[in-house]
Amino acid sequence: MKKTIMYDVNGEKVQKEINYIPVRYILAIIITLLEVLTILGIVVALCYYVPYFYLACWVTEIFCVIHIIAADDNPDYKIPWLLFVLIIPIAGFMLYFLFYSRKLQKKFVKRLEDLKGNSYEPEDDLLDELTEENPVAASQARMLCHIAEAHLFTNTRQEYFPLGEDMFGRLLTDLEIAEKFIYMEYFIVEEGLFWNSILNILKKKASEGVEVKVLYDDIGCMTTLPGNYHKILKKYGIEATPFSRLKGNADSEFNNRSHRKITVIDGKVGYTGGVNIADEYINEVEKFGHWKDTAIRLEGEAVWELTKLFLVDYGINVKKMPQIRQDLYPKQLKVCEPGYLIPFGDGPYPIYEHRVGKCVIQNLLAGATKYAWITSPYLIIDNDLCTDFENAALRGVDVRIIVPHIPDKKIVFAMTRSFYHRLMKAGVKIYEYEPGFIHAKNYLVDDEYAMIGTINLDYRSLVHHFENGVWMYQCEAIRDLKADIVDTLDKSIEVTSDMLKTNLLQHMIYSVVRIFAPMM
Repeated sequence: MKKTIMYDVNGEKVQKEINYIPVRYILAIIITLLEVLTILGIVVALCYYVPYFYLACWVTEIFCVIHIIAADDNPDYKIPWLLFVLIIPIAGFMLYFLFYSRKLQKKFVKRLEDLKGNSYEPEDDLLDELTEENPVAASQARMLCHIAEAHLFTNTRQEYFPLGEDMFGRLLTDLEIAEKFIYMEYFIVEEGLFWNSILNILKKKASEGVEVKVLYDDIGCMTTLPGNYHKILKKYGIEATPFSRLKGNADSEFNNRSHRKITVIDGKVGYTGGVNIADEYINEVEKFGHWKDTAIRLEGEAVWELTKLFLVDYGINVKKMPQIRQDLYPKQLKVCEPGYLIPFGDGPYPIYEHRVGKCVIQNLLAGATKYAWITSPYLIIDNDLCTDFENAALRGVDVRIIVPHIPDKKIVFAMTRSFYHRLMKAGVKIYEYEPGFIHAKNYLVDDEYAMIGTINLDYRSLVHHFENGVWMYQCEAIRDLKADIVDTLDKSIEVTSDMLKTNLLQHMIYSVVRIFAPMM
């Protein structure tokens, strides 16, 4: 047990003891390890005690190597697995069979298809209108709508929040006036001032008959919530469930997590961005210096897409699929706000045939003519994205990437820094946010295009997890985003070649972590 600071209804601090890691998570991890060790042990024993069984293993290893080389996966992902299979006898190909696949289970795929086909359809097709205005922007929008099965919207009011604490008060105000439903989905929810302030409102609204649903990632909340927290919330009248409950299966269970951050209120107001529901995100507590995060509030019909994403995610994690009603997608008065938006989702194959987030970033970089400014807590990218960044910089585009100066994970920070030299050699400017940890996931191009959401520049976000974002063209929020990035650059250190000097040991560490980065 450990003691942590909590907050009661009146905002007064109280102490409560909670398990650091709930027992059911420990059991699930132990079961997974036992399953892996048992399978490996059986195969090793058969090799030693069954005549010629080692020949079958040898043939299987050759098959694995051929299968990895012939697969459509990114070469960056293939290399570490080839090393495992070739260097580690027997265990290498067994681990390959257990963990290589990143596909969603078939039962989830079927339910997802049913849920996705039972949502809304906008009446107006805005792509033709955008094509007349800007064919280049229209081509980006058309591709994104196609690969993400999303829609283009306009007349949606946006409000950009440069810090989590700026979003905090606005969110509470919106929750207070909810009349029909509140949907919330977050990777991390942790008890404290932020969550307890929200929970007090959710309890009140549920008692008033407002439909309240909460979805939190089971692994993301492993150390922040009790193992049975969804049952606790149900006592308050809140329908809650963990996303992809950890059961101890040695498959892709540790991948395919929901990294999404979504709040929908009455189908009219929606929030997304990098902010999780925990006190460090609003700088109520300090973990890695000042926590720099961002979020965006949408008001208008573009919120429909966030509603759809939530219902799909919630629907695959409960026994009874949620009822899709017309009032979930309310017709609204036109909001006189310029710009075009596409809220979209991204996730594992085969639900998403293409890497949606990666495609959006690549299109933004390819279309940049003046500048491309990015903020991300991590910089662990494949060769394709590295080349895209390099090509943009070599064309004369002002490419700047802001990452943390104070890391949350040292090995991940080492991976991030291992990419500096190659990018900077091509002219990309790297900055580290000196006051602390920057968790914002922002992409800004030429004062015209932007993407704000949950998508980091790492393999977890770009390949494994369920993610979401908002693509924008000529929106009011872009101006506020630019002002915030300019301010953030003033508080950041530009990385120079002198800062990249490493000794032999550091160079070896960077080389090793780069190899296995796609598996992290």
